[in-house]
Amino acid sequence: MRESRLKLLGGFTALVIVSVMFIVPFIWLLRSSVMDLSQIFIMPPQWIPKPFHFENFKNALTVVPFGAFFKNTLIIVAAVLLGTVVSSTVAAFGFSRIRWKGREVVFAILMSAMMLPGAVTLIPSFIGWKTLGFYDTFYPLIAPAYFGGGIFNIFLLRQFYMTIPQDFDEAAFVDGANYTQIYWRIILPLSRSAVIVVALFTFLGSWNDFMGPLIYLKSDSRFTLALGLQMFQGSYTAQWDLLMAASTVVVLPCILVFLVGQRYFLEGITLTGLKG
Repeated sequence: MRESRLKLLGGFTALVIVSVMFIVPFIWLLRSSVMDLSQIFIMPPQWIPKPFHFENFKNALTVVPFGAFFKNTLIIVAAVLLGTVVSSTVAAFGFSRIRWKGREVVFAILMSAMMLPGAVTLIPSFIGWKTLGFYDTFYPLIAPAYFGGGIFNIFLLRQFYMTIPQDFDEAAFVDGANYTQIYWRIILPLSRSAVIVVALFTFLGSWNDFMGPLIYLKSDSRFTLALGLQMFQGSYTAQWDLLMAASTVVVLPCILVFLVGQRYFLEGITLTGLKG
């Protein structure tokens, strides 16, 4: 009994330590965003601003066109989210519910592509998009989502689909349903949690994407929030108070989305099977 209590205490202690390691940088970001520049680097650190400088947010969002950056980011994220959810759910349905010759071989090849480093395809992809005349447009950032939706997403959904009994498909076939109707009326409703997990991952990845816009976008008017922060930092290196305020505004949507979808996130991770 004593040994189990010690293990439980050790587990809680480890969780507290890890939680503090992740929470402290976020608290530092928040307190710095409403501090005067001279207060940020005081030693020992001053955790409660005196006074609060909420005007930092207004100043940070006006020195660079954050409104345009937010609009560009929203367009890209919405398009990528739609394309990823549609293409990955359809591809996973084909790999899990439809029997066709060579299915397992093709899926194995697809899985092996996960091990391919992104840097290997970076230059060929850039040359291809530039040759097609899509450099400095949103197309290179959006179009790939409609042709695969991400290998990991397909894998995650396929494993979830395979936990759904095949009896549902057979009963639907008896009633005259086709594969499209099975996909839309049976598989998608039953896999809502897994689809929401894919949507959450996609939103966070697209919202925080820095490398893609950095490579394919050149005009300031097409910059995303990630590039806007980099521009802000480059132009106002010493204005850490304004940079922290801008960073807080950029990171808040990610936190809100996760808080709203965390129940589905945890449910999807828990229920996603690993039978193959």
